[in-house]
Order: sequence, then structure tokens, then C-alpha cells
Amino acid sequence: MNNGSSQNSKDKTTINRARANRRREVARTVKDARERLGTVEGVRPSFEADLILMFVKNRLSVAYAMPMIAIVAATISSVWLPVEVAGGWLVAMLLAHSIIILSTKRMEKSLSQEGNLRSIRRELFAGDMLYGIVWAIFFISNLQFNTDYGFGVFQFATMLIVIAMATMLSSPLPGALLAATAPITGALIFSFWQYDSMPHYAMGLMAIGAQVFFYILSKQLHTSALTLLEYRAEKDHLISEMEQVNAISQEARRRAEEANLAKTRFLATMSHELRTPLNAILGFSEVMKDEVLGPMHNKTYLDYSKDINQSGQHLLNLINEILDLSRIEAGRYELQEEPVCLRDVAAACKHMMHMRAAAKNIEIHEVYEKGLSKVWADEKALRQMVLNLLTNAVKFTPPEGEISIHVGIDGAGGQYISVSDTGAGIPEEEIPVVLQAFGQGTQAIQDAEQGTGLGLSIVQALAHMHEGEFKLASKLREGTQATISLPAKRVLSHIDPIPTPDPTTGKDREPLLRAG
Repeated sequence: MNNGSSQNSKDKTTINRARANRRREVARTVKDARERLGTVEGVRPSFEADLILMFVKNRLSVAYAMPMIAIVAATISSVWLPVEVAGGWLVAMLLAHSIIILSTKRMEKSLSQEGNLRSIRRELFAGDMLYGIVWAIFFISNLQFNTDYGFGVFQFATMLIVIAMATMLSSPLPGALLAATAPITGALIFSFWQYDSMPHYAMGLMAIGAQVFFYILSKQLHTSALTLLEYRAEKDHLISEMEQVNAISQEARRRAEEANLAKTRFLATMSHELRTPLNAILGFSEVMKDEVLGPMHNKTYLDYSKDINQSGQHLLNLINEILDLSRIEAGRYELQEEPVCLRDVAAACKHMMHMRAAAKNIEIHEVYEKGLSKVWADEKALRQMVLNLLTNAVKFTPPEGEISIHVGIDGAGGQYISVSDTGAGIPEEEIPVVLQAFGQGTQAIQDAEQGTGLGLSIVQALAHMHEGEFKLASKLREGTQATISLPAKRVLSHIDPIPTPDPTTGKDREPLLRAG
């Protein structure tokens, strides 16, 4: 039954996860379809603002680079052109640059306030076109003057620098590159055409090739920028999903804590309400079965009183085990730790189970290794663990069987208590089941043994609270061995102190106990 319910739970979890994935895929597909219908130049509307902002940031980041290039170009061109012409062009360039930068800063503020993206794009393209027109004037300024071949080479080099710079800046918006460089390329080709010489024709063709090359490069950079934005959007989407899942998890955790608190309160209340009538049931049934007030002539009634007393005892044990497990799970089970001898605990538990074992002619053997030191543990919890193991061993061992209790030292320096029997054993695949709360194997069900399936769960939980380990090994029709191990750091050892006198009594100090 437990395996079936566990498998059903796993199947439901898998189905729910698959449904959630399908819902996310459908939502993402619908969102992508809507964005494709509203794309501008193949760009999602959600990315449009980011691309424009990247373009604006690029332009503002090199606000001082363009004036420096213009100053260098005007200074060098004064070798071939009159100073007043070069100076006039430089003034025009600086004025246009100032207008464009101020406009760009204003647009940056508009973007932060979710301004109209289309109008901002038009203004940005207009600014780039203004750059292109001013630079075009520079490239045709030599037509009124007689300049040599060297000035043409200088113009071609300047054109490459300006286009390369525009390509890097306009990668978020490739259309801006054409607005900025098409006038430059056109003016340079027109200027070279006027020279009517093969070198100038060659440089004109190279200018066209450079224009095409840098435009293709700008498109590639634009694709890279889009990919980066898509990765960032995917990351933001995943972060949003993680936050949502975390919020759901926190809510589920809060509900689980509330449910656990309600369970604890319920168990505490019900334990009191159930124990009160149980005391009367156990007390009166014990009076009747022991015939304290006189002999009971009807033997059937006497058997009934014994059954009532046994059922009451079973119900009381059930309540105690449920309460113990609930306290352990809620972290409210406090260990009262002190130096304890495992050998004494095992011997006391064996003595308590002697009558039940003798009723089935089961012999209990004891093996205690020598040199056992005390351990730092809760004696009550240890007794409960050993009694649970012995109870199971007696319950599932057939008459004339044997049970062995072994207390010793393990290879790591810790100590252990092992209880083995010659019972029917547990199939290997059922061991995880019997270790769960309320888990029972097929043997227990077939034999209809009274039990709650909590004994081994409590043993395992108490062993972990002692920083120890509980192991259950069994083979069908060969028996079962259950072992409780405590770590070496809980083993106490004597330390002989340095023989220094006590300042108050003048006598040597007593040896101390410490954890090994």
C-alpha cells in the first residue's frame, strides 16, 4: 500500500510538472506571436527601448571623441585648404555636435519616462544625418581649390575613421549608420570623380566597398546586441519564475508549519482527553481480570476483561508512540543526557522482555565486549530504542527461536547495540517501507500482529538525535539484525590529570570524564 501510494505521488508530481512546463511554453509562444505582430524592423517592442537606450549611451560615452577627430581633421586639412575654410568647417561641426549632444541628453530623460520611441528614433536618425551632412561638406570643400593627390588620400583615411566610429556607435540601430555615412560616402565619391584620375577612381570604389563592409558589420553587431538582450530577458524570466516558485514554496512551508502546529496541539489535547477515560478502562479492567473484589464465576466475562485490558494497553502505547514521534518531528523532544552504560541498558531491557520471550519459549542471548566505557546519552531514549527493537524481535520470532543482544565497540571507536533474531525476516525492498512512520511489512500484515509501524521510525529518529546511526539488515527466512551506533565523540574516557594539589583541600584532583 505504501509503495503504491508513493508511486502515485511521484506520478502526480511528474504530471503536474509536465503541465506547468506546457503552460509556460504556451504562454511564451503566445507572447512571442504578439511581439512579432508588433515588431519594428524585426525587433521586438520589448527590446526597442533597450536598443535605443544603448544607442544613446554609446553616443554620450564618446561625446568628446567626435570634436577631437574634427579638430585633428581641420588642423591637418589646413595644409591644403585656407585656414578660414578649415576653421569655418570646424566651427560648424562643433556647433552641430553640441546641438546633437544636448538633444541626446534630453532623449535619455524621455526614455526613462517611457517617451514615444518612434519620435525618439527619428530625432536620433536626424542627428546622425546632420553629422553626415557636416562631414560631407568637409569632403567636398577641396573642389574650389587646387589640391594634390595627398589631400585625396587624407580624405579617404578620414572617411574610414569616421565610418568605423559610426559603425561601433550605431550597432544598436543599423539604420542610423546609413543616415550618418551615406552623405559622407556620396560626397567623397563625387569629389574623387572630379579629379578624373585612376587613383581617385580606385579610392572611390574602395569607399563604396568600405561603406558596404561597415554596414554588414553593423548588422552583425546589431544581431549580437539582440542576442544579448534575449539572453538577459531569458535570465530575467527565469529569475521571475524562481521568485514565484520561492514565494509558493514559502507559502507552502508556512501552511505546513501551521498544519504541524495544529497537529501538535491536536495530539496534545487528544492525548489528555484519551488518557483520562483510558485510566478508568485500564484500572477497572485490571480489577476485574485479577478478581480483586472476588472471583468472577463467568469465565467468558473474565476473558472479556482481559481483552479489554490488553486493548487499553495497546491504545495507550499507540498514543505514547504517536506523541513521541510528533515531538521528535517538531523538534520538541529534549534529550536529558548523562553518562550511561550501554551494557546496563541492554541488560535492563532484556530483563523487562524476559517474560514475553519466555511465553514463546524464545531464548535471549547476551554478548558484551570488555572495556566498554560509558557514553554521553539520554538513558530513557536508549531504553526506548532497545525495547522497541526487542519487542519487534520477540513479536516476529517464532516459538523456540533465538534473539541475540550484542553490545560492543565499532571500528571508528564508537559503541553499538545490536539486536538480531531468527525470525521470518524482511524482504530487501520492504526495508525502506518499515523504516517509515506507520510502515509495516507484509509479514506483519499476514501475521496480524498488533502494532502501529512507529517503533522503528522512533528508533531511527532518536539515533539521529544522538548523532548516531540506525541500520536494519534482513534476509527473508533468515532473520533480522538491527543496530544502533553512537559516534566516538559520545564515548567517555577517563583522563588522569597532572598530579597537582587542589588549592582548597591540598589533595590531588580527581580524574575527570571527557568525550573521546
